[in-house]
Amino acid sequence: MAAPRTQLRSLAGAILTIFVAAFVLAPAGTRTSGAASDVSVIVRTLSGAQARIERFVTSEGGSITAELPIIDGFSATLSQRVADAIGADPSVVSISPDVALAPQASSYDPGTDTNSMASTTKYSGATAWWRAGYTGDGVDVALIDTGVAPVTGLDGNNKVVYGPDLSIESQSSALTNLDTYGHGTFMAGLIAGNDPTLTAPYDQSPPSAYRGMAPDARIVSLKVGTADGGTDVSQVIAAIDWVVQHANDPGMNIRVLNLSYGTNSVQPYTVDPLAYAAEVAWKQGIVVVAAGGNYGFQSHMNTTPALADPAFDPYVLAIGTSDSNGTNTLADDTVPAFSPWPKRGATRGVDMVAPGMHLQGLRVPSSYIDTTHPEGQIDTRYFRGSGTSQSAAIVSGAAALVLEKYPNATPDQVKELLSDSGYPIIGKAQQIGGGELQLASALTAPLPTYATQRWLPSTGAGSLEAARGSDHISMDGVPLTGEQDIMGSPFDAPAMAILEAQGKSWSGGIWNGKSWSGNSWSGNSWSGLSWSGISWSGLSWSGNSWSGLSWSGNSWSGLSWSGLSWSGNSWSGNSWSGLSWSGSSWLGISLGVLPLSGLTLSGTSSSGSNTQVGAWS
Repeated sequence: MAAPRTQLRSLAGAILTIFVAAFVLAPAGTRTSGAASDVSVIVRTLSGAQARIERFVTSEGGSITAELPIIDGFSATLSQRVADAIGADPSVVSISPDVALAPQASSYDPGTDTNSMASTTKYSGATAWWRAGYTGDGVDVALIDTGVAPVTGLDGNNKVVYGPDLSIESQSSALTNLDTYGHGTFMAGLIAGNDPTLTAPYDQSPPSAYRGMAPDARIVSLKVGTADGGTDVSQVIAAIDWVVQHANDPGMNIRVLNLSYGTNSVQPYTVDPLAYAAEVAWKQGIVVVAAGGNYGFQSHMNTTPALADPAFDPYVLAIGTSDSNGTNTLADDTVPAFSPWPKRGATRGVDMVAPGMHLQGLRVPSSYIDTTHPEGQIDTRYFRGSGTSQSAAIVSGAAALVLEKYPNATPDQVKELLSDSGYPIIGKAQQIGGGELQLASALTAPLPTYATQRWLPSTGAGSLEAARGSDHISMDGVPLTGEQDIMGSPFDAPAMAILEAQGKSWSGGIWNGKSWSGNSWSGNSWSGLSWSGISWSGLSWSGNSWSGLSWSGNSWSGLSWSGLSWSGNSWSGNSWSGLSWSGSSWLGISLGVLPLSGLTLSGTSSSGSNTQVGAWS
């Protein structure tokens, strides 16, 4: 049982974030001063086992410091020996360090940070659009990612609308829509962050007021990733399909789709099902902004595209990263080594680049990246990250500004306007495409009249497994492979492509023959389904756990979510060596609980600042 418990910790540890505000202090008699060698931990147990584990802790000289009854958990001070014993107990879901918040800077000043969002919005020219009256108002940006936490800057009235949660964590009502990983919230802030202290005119607000590229745009969040980032291509396709088919629902105006995601597909875009879904969105009037991927130099072969999937589809906006090198001068900007660099003669490079190095993003305390990469913590609110994920989010916000000014613009027109007005920074043609995002130039340029792309279209009739490339989600160590979706249903790519073209791949809460609605996927059970011979018959979600089994992205290699590094290190000359997530394994790392400064992450509701989209039809 040791291996399944270890895999489960990455998910279960993130659950603790949500219930920090639910602490119930234990009786005073249970608290004692720990020895110098004692450790402070958060323990989560299976339902019904909490009292027994607590008795064991106290009998061995440990002390219970707080109760977490909602999650069958508690915090304790105990010896390492007792902690090890607890970790070996099959009834313990997770045991994680209860660490104190230790931000890197006690007095972070965004005004002096060349990579703060105050600086980035000015540097990229977004502030010029704000002065002209365009702030993204009325434009919805769909974010298919790991969810969005209602942290300050994203908790304003009607700032975030929650679409369906298609992640495995949707089986727990306590986790639905929330960002246990930390990636989606970071992207949402870059796109449309809007602090309560941000007042119009936005360009004159103090740098301490956090702002995204399009502060008045609205985020429509579709969660597909879990606490360790795990998701399957079929979940992303289902999310894209939902966006397309609900973009113009009453009260909705989805004009931009951000995909800071990509796989290393091993088939051409012309048949790839993920590329096809993105292409359908594009042709339905949605500007699809896709991260180019953090692969660096790639040999360009027919089976190994240099760009991530779906960025390798030439219709969508494929985004690489620019590095300002710590200055406010465009002339010395470069392309970092991780940004896509196709081999000479390749038919497809990025369409443009945008700032994506060391950006100031909104932090989700106790999320996966927050606890596994404490070096990225700027202070209690902010986190620093680099990657084509960040660059894609910057461009998505820029597209929202353009679409407020030109509400009838086609995706092709938006793409040409943004890429044609870019600044030609240092780099080879296919590294930089149209150059670095320069919205000030785009503001004064006319909207292209005859912008029409004429690439060979995708049929979507290829292989779902080939679209995964090397990225596979796993259950109990067994990866999901072959032509079957996350529900275990056969995936008929040609038939799905027909339904997507007709706008009928979703019917009520049904996608590919299975219910994905609310907290119920096929009645909360996976009866009769199997992955590679591992039967799930009779297994079902019980509370917040998967009947003792675990879900994790066992072969997650950092390719899919294109947030390459998370680090708060400062500039050193013109180089940056904190590319810490390149090809590394993220498995089995327990999550600690950090103070949330009064933030309560509860389940979503239809009232308050964030809105749940209840309709699945």
